[in-house]
Amino acid sequence: MPEVIAPDGLNKFQRYRASKHRQGMKLLRVWVPDPTAPGFAAEARRQAALLHGAPEEREALDFIESTADFADWTP
Repeated sequence: MPEVIAPDGLNKFQRYRASKHRQGMKLLRVWVPDPTAPGFAAEARRQAALLHGAPEEREALDFIESTADFADWTP
């Protein structure tokens, strides 16, 4: 399927990115851990065990609870 170019010479994604840029936004690409990767679960458990009972754990959980909207959450 051929790419559609508008009279302004930009394609759909270029116009979208230009619009976001005008709104003061910046595109950011981030590499994050893959939860399906081998060893991920073990590393997550290890890090959770390091925090268990620490003041930082309560601080993090309080922050998450204060910013999360659980009203619409369904498992």
